[in-house]
Amino acid sequence: MTNKQLTVAVSRQGLYDITAQVASEVAACGVEDGLATLFIQHTSASLLIQENADPAVQKDLQNWLNRLVIENDPLYTHVEEGPDDMPAHIKGALTAVNLSIPIMQGVLALGVWQGIYLWEHRHHQGSHRRLVLNIQSSSS
Repeated sequence: MTNKQLTVAVSRQGLYDITAQVASEVAACGVEDGLATLFIQHTSASLLIQENADPAVQKDLQNWLNRLVIENDPLYTHVEEGPDDMPAHIKGALTAVNLSIPIMQGVLALGVWQGIYLWEHRHHQGSHRRLVLNIQSSSS
């Protein structure tokens, strides 16, 4: 079993393709067959596997979620950190904080059009998100 700490720079709301970073760590560990589990250590960002061929998919997802969870809703009482903070927590609750991806023949078993994304829900300007990657071999 291998645990790696990953850092992803974020600059704004949106989806950040982290497939290459995760795949590189998986390749470096030398596991042929197993499971990669990715966990984000934040409550205002999330993870997802989504289409990586057409950028319109990411834009549409972002627009849809922003319409579903609006900023400046008078219902919110957690407002000390800005108008995007409570909506970011709600978005994080509606999406995933961890992913499990099989490793087959030394690579992530993603589909042809699948990519791994960190979904930033805040309007950060120059921030980082921490993730933990756990890689387990099926032969251990």
